[in-house]
Parts: sequence; structure tokens; C-alpha cells
Amino acid sequence: MPPSASPARTASATAPVAIDVTGLSKAYGDKVVLDGIDLRIPEGTIFALLGPNGAGKTTTVQILSTLIPADGGEVRLAGHDLVREADAVRRAIGVTGQFSAVDNLLTAEENLLLMADLNHLSRREGRRRAAELLRRFELTEAGSKPVTTFSGGMRRKLDLAMTLVGDPRVIFLDEPTTGLDPRSRRTMWEIIQSLVAEGVTIFLTTQYLEEADQLADRIAVLDRGAIVAEGTAQELKGRIPGGHIRLRFADAEGLAVAAGLFGTGTPDDEALTLDIPGDGRIPTVRAVLDVLDVASVEAESLSVHTPDLDDVFLTLTGSTR
Repeated sequence: MPPSASPARTASATAPVAIDVTGLSKAYGDKVVLDGIDLRIPEGTIFALLGPNGAGKTTTVQILSTLIPADGGEVRLAGHDLVREADAVRRAIGVTGQFSAVDNLLTAEENLLLMADLNHLSRREGRRRAAELLRRFELTEAGSKPVTTFSGGMRRKLDLAMTLVGDPRVIFLDEPTTGLDPRSRRTMWEIIQSLVAEGVTIFLTTQYLEEADQLADRIAVLDRGAIVAEGTAQELKGRIPGGHIRLRFADAEGLAVAAGLFGTGTPDDEALTLDIPGDGRIPTVRAVLDVLDVASVEAESLSVHTPDLDDVFLTLTGSTR
């Protein structure tokens, strides 16, 4: 089973705010990229920003990480004003972009030591930090090897390790698992969850909706520069129609009788199934079973089908990924 959100983070709504965004806007000429978005992200949580290509996800990350200026709006990040205290913001954050930033001509250890120098760590502290991160990311044996010999998963782990050299409290992960195989992606998920367990705040953009579903405490959907929905994965799924309870029968007679009991059901004569609109909650399922029991109709199987984040994405953005 994929990793799930830690129960320790269920009370995150009462945590201090790590990222507070009000009215953020950005345009390039006549093209509006961000149209006054608002975000409020508690410390020690994972926030996922979803949206089709060109929706403004990367622009949002670039602004919040001080790489480009906004045209309007106010941002406080880790307690600092994004404009007036930009240096303090940079000291508090780490950024892992869509494409690996490692130097292929250096070894893994040399890449980490370079980041230590850029973060003004002493030589001794830099070596200690590099060794610690190599151990944490299971790269110790590969530490002295050139990055050109690394797999995609190893490069991505090193990329994130380099982000952590400065011990950031807020990390922006822009498409962190793009191109990784399922095993490497799972490893990255586990690393991300371990960081959040230590109190780090993660701002995640991803094209993998399963990734957002499994990792994020809250999700926002960005479309054409505006936030069109925000909530937990479950809350977003609940906004989309199409949930149903599917009953499967042994023969056409049982299906016909059941279809007569549930006027709103949709029968499939070939598959011998009946889809009954419903939210899948226990009281709803129990009510369906009670109707069958009273009529002495037996179903071979019952399954609950609810909208997933793909349905949410396609419904809210009207786009394909």
C-alpha cells in the first residue's frame, strides 16, 4: 500500500502559518499568469498545488522562492515579508526544481560540499552535514562516484539532499518525481514524509495526482491563474458527482428484481451489475443492503466507487493533463 499521511499531522490546522499569501498576481504583457491568489499553509504540513500545464504553478513557486518578483499581493513566508526581508526568506527555504541541479562533473559528496560553501558553513560543519545527508539518502557508498554514473532516482535524491544542506524550514518541490520509476517515486514519498514529521513544511507541485492524494494535507487546484478549489483530497472528491455503489448479481433475474427496487439505479445486463448513486458512506451502504434483505434479493458482490483526483482535476479545469 502507498504511504499515508501521518496521524500526527491531523491537528495541523492549529499550527502556526508557514506561508501566507494574499492577492498574489503576475502578468507578462497582456497575459495574466496569476490573478490574485490566496494561500494559507500551516507549518509542518504538505500542500499540493495542482493544475494543467501553463496554469501558473511554476510561476507561483518562482515568486514564493524569491526568483522572480510578483506584480501585486502580499506574502509572508516563515514569518518574513517576501519583499522587505527577502534574504531572511532565502535562508529559511529550499527549492528543488523540475530538473536536477546537480553538477555531473562532481561526485555526490563534492556537490554537497559545494552547497555547504554556498550556505557559508565551516569546512568541518560542511563535511559533517554532507556525510549525514549521504547516510540519510542511502548514498554513502556512491558518495565518491561521479554523478554521471547515477540513476534518475539517485540524482533526484541527491538533488533533494543538496536542498537540505542549509536546513530549510520550508521546501518547494516543483515536480519532484517527474521521470522516476515507481520504486524511486515511493522512496521520495517516504523521504518527504520524514521531513514533514520533523516539522518541515512542503510546498509541492506535481502532475501525478496519486502523489498529491497520498501525500498532501491540503490541495489547491490552479486553473488559468486562479485557485478554483481548495481542501483535503476527500473534500475535493466530495464536490464531484459520480459516486456510486455497484452491486453484482449471479443472474439476470436477480439484477432485474434489484433494478426494480432502486429506481435510480443503472443496470448493465451484460455485466450483471447495478450502479446505485451514493456517497459510499457506511449508512448509505447499510441502507442498500437493508433494501435487498427485505426483498430477499442476494447480490454476489458489492463495491463502492467514488470520484478520484483525476475526476476532480478534469471537472474543475476542463483540461487533460
